[in-house]
Amino acid sequence: MANLKEIRNRIASVSSTMQITSAMKMVSAAKLKKAQDAITAMRPYSDKLTELIQNLSGSIDGDTQNPFTEQRPVQNVLIIVITSNRGLCGGFNSNIVKEVSKKIKTEYANKNVNLITLGKKGNDILQKSFTVATNNNEIFDELTFSNASDIADAFMEAFTNKQYDTIEVVYNRFKNAATQIVTTEPLLPIVSESDEEVASDTDYIFEPTQEDIVNELLPKSIKMQLFKALRDSFASEHGARMTAMHKATDNATELRDQLKLTYNQARQASITNEILEIVGGAEALNS
Repeated sequence: MANLKEIRNRIASVSSTMQITSAMKMVSAAKLKKAQDAITAMRPYSDKLTELIQNLSGSIDGDTQNPFTEQRPVQNVLIIVITSNRGLCGGFNSNIVKEVSKKIKTEYANKNVNLITLGKKGNDILQKSFTVATNNNEIFDELTFSNASDIADAFMEAFTNKQYDTIEVVYNRFKNAATQIVTTEPLLPIVSESDEEVASDTDYIFEPTQEDIVNELLPKSIKMQLFKALRDSFASEHGARMTAMHKATDNATELRDQLKLTYNQARQASITNEILEIVGGAEALNS
């Protein structure tokens, strides 16, 4: 059995760790509330804009084609990978890395695949095995639509220049603080809504023209989809970290209680031995 000093040191160490994880949990909980409100307010607008674009682009005459809707044989692929800059958030980053690795090795096994990594953790791991075209770790320092637009402009230009045939984003979709869903969404090309029933139920009045409106909204829709993915991932990160730190705090509390019990048992055994030695010495003197 470890001596009392060693046990006391371990109790102090575990207690210090428990204070740190508890503080990190509270910080993530505070940040999560703001991030959750932001993505909850943004989703209806983003989803409706995507639905509108699909309906409109699907009803344009076949002779007119926007460069963002051009379908090409897939040979060059770009995957935008969204992770976090910091760890201590459970399987948040590792789940994304596993999903991207799986897609490259199976779905795009014979394709030329490049990555854009948004987040330090994903970049550190993926660059060891795959080609990372661009890395941006600073996006989460100031998560704004303007910064997301700059990233979107770059890959939209690459697509129109036929550098890539398809572009998709992989990220953690926020469900709640304890659940994050690994999600893959295609960004380009934009797939038109071909459901005749949906199209027949939709009646729009266009001003100036349907083509002009679609050409104006398509880039905005793509940027909004990327920004939504970043917002989702940001909220998911804080939810995952809050959950992970909550579990770590509970484990540290349990370990501290076990160490205290061990310490008390060792101390009791030490006192008992001392009493036995005193009694034994007294009996020896009496003899």
